[in-house]
Amino acid sequence: MDPKTVPGLRKIANHVRRHVLEMIHAAKSGHPGGSLSAVDFTVALYYNYLNFRVDDPCWEGRDRIYWSKGHVAPLIYTIMSEVGYFDNSVLCTLRQLGSPLQGHPSADKCRGLEVSSGSLGQGLSVAVGTALGLRMDESPARVYCIMGDGEQDEGQIWEAYMAGGHFKLDNLCAVVDYNQLQIDGRIQDVMNIDPLPAKLRAFNWHVIEIDGHDLQQCLDAYEEARQFKGLPSVIVAHTIKGKGVSFMEDAAEWHGKCPNDQELETALHELQEEAATL
Repeated sequence: MDPKTVPGLRKIANHVRRHVLEMIHAAKSGHPGGSLSAVDFTVALYYNYLNFRVDDPCWEGRDRIYWSKGHVAPLIYTIMSEVGYFDNSVLCTLRQLGSPLQGHPSADKCRGLEVSSGSLGQGLSVAVGTALGLRMDESPARVYCIMGDGEQDEGQIWEAYMAGGHFKLDNLCAVVDYNQLQIDGRIQDVMNIDPLPAKLRAFNWHVIEIDGHDLQQCLDAYEEARQFKGLPSVIVAHTIKGKGVSFMEDAAEWHGKCPNDQELETALHELQEEAATL
């Protein structure tokens, strides 16, 4: 699998999806819906744009990534394992007592994480502060922040957008996983955030809209964000919650539900069939 090509990234994404489901099934709890929706743009970022050293997680020159939607811990741990932060045998300990892989990511327990997360709406504030500090230090490092669309309900998010635009932090790239669903249902029904791209432009951000499952669009978006100067960038990635598993797709009930034995078998079979076509 060549992670520098779109076909290679598709294979990695399929592999990651299978690991995510197996981890949640083993733990008997977790968040499959938002994990699966964010796989593709995450794989594109880690393998092609994020600058890091797995043997030196605190390397000063590293790019920083903040997982504001920390409840997608199975995805975070899987991708970190895939790129080499720790052995994938640890993945089966998700949510176990004493495991470094807690249900919501803990930076004290898991090497390679920048901050603990899970309380929604806080990640962008941390990212803005970090981006501002790195610019003051004249560091070439970039900052990425992965958010859900449901957490756009939080007021702190908008304070952070306002600050990022005000300080013109072009070393900052946020990504919104825009799958249209949150735990209680459709975002338009729970707390309508539309028109999100227009609101973000009004807060002086450079907005890039993509199909978040089209890996070429994901790569192009990160490159555009890296090249754009004078404003922070935000990628609004249109995605499908539960992407890759037919009975989980676009279903709010799979926000935080563990598949039973039969459901896991069906899901893995579907992903195996997809893998055979890649």
